[in-house]
Amino acid sequence: METSEAYLDRKHREIGLLNDCLRSPLHLARPQSVDEVVVSKFQLAAALRAEHALQDWRATETAWSHAASPSSGPFVFSYDYQRADLKVSGPSFYELERGCRGEAIYTASGMAAISALLLASARIIGKADVVVLPGTYGETLELIESLVPHLRLVTASLPLGEAFAAAALPRFLLLDSCAPAGAFEAALRCDGSGLDLLIFDTTCFAGRSGRIRRVLRWAARWDIAVVLVRSHNKLDSLGVEYGRLGSAVFVHWSRKDLKAGQLLSESLAAETRNAVRLLGGAALPAHFPPFVGSVAYWALTKRRVAAILRNGRHAARYFAAELASLSAELHFTHGLYVTLRGRRALDEATARQAAEDMSRDLSGKGFPIRHAGSFGFDFAATEWFHDATTDRYSVRVAVPDLPTELWKDLAAAIAGWWARHQGDTEG
Repeated sequence: METSEAYLDRKHREIGLLNDCLRSPLHLARPQSVDEVVVSKFQLAAALRAEHALQDWRATETAWSHAASPSSGPFVFSYDYQRADLKVSGPSFYELERGCRGEAIYTASGMAAISALLLASARIIGKADVVVLPGTYGETLELIESLVPHLRLVTASLPLGEAFAAAALPRFLLLDSCAPAGAFEAALRCDGSGLDLLIFDTTCFAGRSGRIRRVLRWAARWDIAVVLVRSHNKLDSLGVEYGRLGSAVFVHWSRKDLKAGQLLSESLAAETRNAVRLLGGAALPAHFPPFVGSVAYWALTKRRVAAILRNGRHAARYFAAELASLSAELHFTHGLYVTLRGRRALDEATARQAAEDMSRDLSGKGFPIRHAGSFGFDFAATEWFHDATTDRYSVRVAVPDLPTELWKDLAAAIAGWWARHQGDTEG
């Protein structure tokens, strides 16, 4: 349990980390409320972006000035025309185990990373089956179905063994960190020898999560080539959405017995770089958070993610007891959000309106909750949610980094509001 005073002390350190990245840090008092925390952090993030633009005024889309040396905190960049050959030197967003290293290709968003990767696979692998778990991110599925015709979606169901077996075509596993916990765990108990490639979307796990390392150990055991794809705008920027940024990290093991996977990974990395160039999807230097990489950053990130997960476990237990018939999914493997359904089926419009109404009503009562389409904030965020596997709509409640008792009060208020407004009609 974290008290409000301990929480505000921790937030003061987060604010200090952001503030110290300014050339002339401001004199900031310790915040006295959650609202002050949110305002201070977002204002500092805006000040950092503005300072970056002024500092690197010579660095435009073309490297026309030899005096330009674009950087953002610990990240240093070099490129020629329109960042098509962008090179980034700086800290990793991951902590990989000994015996493996990551080759990172940074992109303008997480979707830009996976789009370039999947399109690049056509030239390296050709036609293939892509095995996905229930609950895989809907836009990724839409991308494959709409724009990547050489890949055939195979939605696995429990038990998963048959879906992972070798087949006539090459077979990928698209493992998504937003899958339900049961399916995710079942995947890691399977024999992976029939898989040729693992694409692991790590967006919903902290960069140093033990679950990422666990997946990598599983892949190494079965000699599977691995690419980690990620949006860095969620859990990597202290809750301020510093800038839209994604990456594809190609994992290379030093073990000599991983030759087949290594060759595939190296070829796919080269073709993905080419796809990023042709699609115009390279990352913007201004979107790299300048506060990343220090010991203080990792310690604060670890504590904020731990707080969100702790609050998420409480939400799952509480809603299971209070909203048993109105809960859609309470046990995503990441633990960052839950989804609630209506007594009558929701569609996109009614789910969006319910998210807006609940956030408006509860924020009007002083609770830190907003209608926002993301997660990892210092306030609860609600938005419509579409499960592409079941084609059902619900409302997502993203669990915030808040003091324990305040979150318990807010969770109770959410449950009460939802029961009154969504549980009073017959289905």
